[in-house]
Amino acid sequence: MIDYNGRRFRNPDGDDGVVAVYYQTGDLVWAHFAGGKVRRGSLNGTCDADGVLRLAYTMVLHGGEIISGITRSEPEHTEAGVLRLREEWERYGPNAATGISYLEEVR
Repeated sequence: MIDYNGRRFRNPDGDDGVVAVYYQTGDLVWAHFAGGKVRRGSLNGTCDADGVLRLAYTMVLHGGEIISGITRSEPEHTEAGVLRLREEWERYGPNAATGISYLEEVR
């Protein structure tokens, strides 16, 4: 199992200003994130033996919009050895959507 405790992640495709800090106790994982358009965001979920995360998320944007959804994040490594999370996400509510995005560890 990958230990996510204390690791920081951000979007590698342009700096949108959002940084997430992850915490872990056993298989329980949570994170807080903010920056850019995001006033505050939270993740809560579990980590399996292969380091795959299954998380629920919520965030409040600076414009007051509230967004929630789920994500499955699978760890992989870049050629440079950086830990990357491939996120398959689903957003609920009036702006429902699905997609794939990536986060990379900030060293």
